[in-house]
Amino acid sequence: MFTRSQPVWGHFLAQSPTRSTGFSGSSQAATGRAYPNGNPALGYNPPGVRNTDSAVPLHRSKPVMHDYACDGPAAGSLSFRWTYGSNVAAKNRDPRVQVVQYNEDTFVLRQNVCVHWEAPFTYLLFGNKGALLIDTGATANAGHYPLRETVDAIIARWAKARGRSKVPLTVALTSAEDIAQNQGLVQFADRPDTTIVPKPLALMQKTYGIANWPSGTGRIDLGDRVITVVPTPGTHKDGVSFYDPYCDLLFTGDLLFPGKINIGNDTDFVASLERLKAFAAANSVKWLLGGHIEMMFVPGKYYARFTTYKPYERVLEMTPDLIDDALQHAREIKGKDMMLIRPDFALFNGVSPDQRTSVWPEGVPNINPPRPF
Repeated sequence: MFTRSQPVWGHFLAQSPTRSTGFSGSSQAATGRAYPNGNPALGYNPPGVRNTDSAVPLHRSKPVMHDYACDGPAAGSLSFRWTYGSNVAAKNRDPRVQVVQYNEDTFVLRQNVCVHWEAPFTYLLFGNKGALLIDTGATANAGHYPLRETVDAIIARWAKARGRSKVPLTVALTSAEDIAQNQGLVQFADRPDTTIVPKPLALMQKTYGIANWPSGTGRIDLGDRVITVVPTPGTHKDGVSFYDPYCDLLFTGDLLFPGKINIGNDTDFVASLERLKAFAAANSVKWLLGGHIEMMFVPGKYYARFTTYKPYERVLEMTPDLIDDALQHAREIKGKDMMLIRPDFALFNGVSPDQRTSVWPEGVPNINPPRPF
């Protein structure tokens, strides 16, 4: 029997989320730490936190609808290491497509570096009415690079968890000119319930609803998760970037990534970075996610082309302030045939991507990476 000094169970939980040795058999009960999960007195999500699929009904009676309209970026993790290839590509046994789930509705895929040395990234995003695949990798052969098979498996699993019979897919490219990102497109040519954004610039512009190129913006509605399309020519004349307001991610393709950025038109390149800077100032951006990784984890050092063993890669994600850094130095080399090395990327304007310099840039620490052997 409870006395006045003894708290009733429900009342105790309503007053405090901390554990009590009197009501828990946990060995950690005496620490007084807050419930890590599952406190029945608390809501599923504290104010301002987005819904997660940990709250998907066990016995649903209809398709699950996700809430994409909360403040702040959706939680997600890039705390993992990408597969980095082998000295002898033919002996590599890593998956042909590495898949990482950033969160319940966002997936990051990478092509095996031993299948293609550029090891491009593709991104799969889900909404309440469909999915979007950004870029398609560097290899058309599905036997060597089973992108469609992998995407189909992810979609099937996602649909099953949410009670969907089918999920329409849109396939879009950051540039139809980029052969390291458009070769896998043929794998989706005959896929049911699939819309492929046309390659020709005029048709692509019409599909996205971009009234003025390149100053306007377009959109892709996945169902309560609307992706903004930002024209960003410069490395390619038809280049676009995609902004996801749910995760606050900006997918920049070849325009800005941790690697050797080959500028095709320096006037367009500077203008696109100015456009991205203004866009990032008006919209919350957590990370920039590009199409490749070529830089090492030490400042200014990068892997040579055709390298299939990259054990010391830089991380994929880039902070938004690197737009300013890229813009400043793009203005510096505009109109000049030269390369310029920065800690997180290297700019190549009017010169070969194999160009080298004997002068190390001022302000960039010159650190030799460890030998991998």
